[in-house]
Amino acid sequence: MATTTAADEEAVYKLTFFERVLVLVFVTLAATIYASSILIASALLPKLQGALSATQDEVSWTMTFNIVATAVVTPMTGWLADRLGRRNTMVWCASIFAVSTFLCGTASTLEELILWRVIQGAAGAPLVPLGQTLLLDSNPKRLHGTVTAIFGMANMIGPALGPWVGGEISELYGWRWGFWMIVPVAVITAIGFQFILPRRASRERPSLDWSGLITLSIAIAGAQLVFSRGQRLDWFQSSEIVIVTFVTIIAFYMFFAHSLTAERPFIRLYLLKDRNYALGLILVFIFGMLNFAPVVLLPPLLQNFSGYTDSAIGVFIGWRGFGTALGFFLAMLTTRVDPRIMMIMGFGAQSYAGFGMMQFDLNVDQALLATNSIIQGMGIGLTWVPMTVVTFATLAPEYRAEGMSMFHLLRNFGSSLFISIAVAEIVRTTSANYARLTEQVSPFNEVWNMPWATGAWTIDSVQGMAKVASEIVRQATMIGYVNAFLMYALVAAAGIPLCLLARLPRKV
Repeated sequence: MATTTAADEEAVYKLTFFERVLVLVFVTLAATIYASSILIASALLPKLQGALSATQDEVSWTMTFNIVATAVVTPMTGWLADRLGRRNTMVWCASIFAVSTFLCGTASTLEELILWRVIQGAAGAPLVPLGQTLLLDSNPKRLHGTVTAIFGMANMIGPALGPWVGGEISELYGWRWGFWMIVPVAVITAIGFQFILPRRASRERPSLDWSGLITLSIAIAGAQLVFSRGQRLDWFQSSEIVIVTFVTIIAFYMFFAHSLTAERPFIRLYLLKDRNYALGLILVFIFGMLNFAPVVLLPPLLQNFSGYTDSAIGVFIGWRGFGTALGFFLAMLTTRVDPRIMMIMGFGAQSYAGFGMMQFDLNVDQALLATNSIIQGMGIGLTWVPMTVVTFATLAPEYRAEGMSMFHLLRNFGSSLFISIAVAEIVRTTSANYARLTEQVSPFNEVWNMPWATGAWTIDSVQGMAKVASEIVRQATMIGYVNAFLMYALVAAAGIPLCLLARLPRKV
């Protein structure tokens, strides 16, 4: 490649400044289309629920199983990169991502959409971890914090604008165009990877640890299935849930036993001996639980019960993306600040936003939504950069790709798991509170003799009873959301004391 300079001595790839910029641009595009596919889909959830005749928990599967597929395939990133080459892996993944995204827009049933979303998630899985590895290997270590911040901030522009544009397009042309608008960018990204990414010297092509892959896939898919269907099937009163739980536990046990004894395991657990890396995995799991939950939970509430349009929901998600970009920008400007302080501020902001969402009611205004969304996003931006830098500060470069894969696996698994738990809590609480509130709807309740208290509500007619029942559903659902937001706030708060356990990276 290009002539090596003194500043490049620590970089794996010896590239010119212009070549580094091109790598940054196309790696950022890859991360952008992946994030946009999740966030645009979240803005489309209310429309998908109606178009595909699905319940709230069913339509959420289009999100959770997409993230599960990403989580399962992410650890294969290192093997794929060694087997196919880093450039070929990125080209093929971006190409398959483009095709599956197009097919998402052609789906006519919920099952079909979930299938293409699973393939989309699997194809998109290597794009972020391998792209980030390419970015780190293209720059000397002293620039890792800077390029990570630029990468993170830049790939927030698409997710910030994408949901808003997707919401507007879906209102004008239908929900299918929310997916199709991503396809041209994915095609451009695949072409860019083919011509821009550096070649790497040929390496030994290792065999894949299929035992580790299969057991881990079964374990993750099983855990996701339990939390996705548990509430609907009455948890352990269902033989299906009991069987799936048993299989999941056995699969996790077999995976850990195999990983500790195999010569070349699918995931090398001995990397956990690195203190910062082990702590980073816990923190990124918590981070993942917070990452996508609000953008999945709030759109159905805002449209179905508060009357917000698709475009308005897209704006809400866009404000969150703006806050994330702002958080990344602040993190980039404060690279000399103790990263533990930045992480504490990030988790603290998300916890504050969670408690703020608990104050929402069914008539929440856009100003409050926008403010809370910006705070959420800032928390994400403030957390991500220092968390990534601290996690990999002491990990050897030869383990970076594998370590990054595990890092993103836990982030994605945390996202899908918490979304399922939160949706299950909303469904459970809604059902319980609907039953409790309807007990008060009786002609013997003296409140119905107080028109100044009941207002326009009446139970003297069928129409009146229908209006009362509809309002009870709205109120019961809101209580469920408040409980989910409390869970969000507590999870974020749990990350704060863990940040203090990190060791500061050495100055380079």
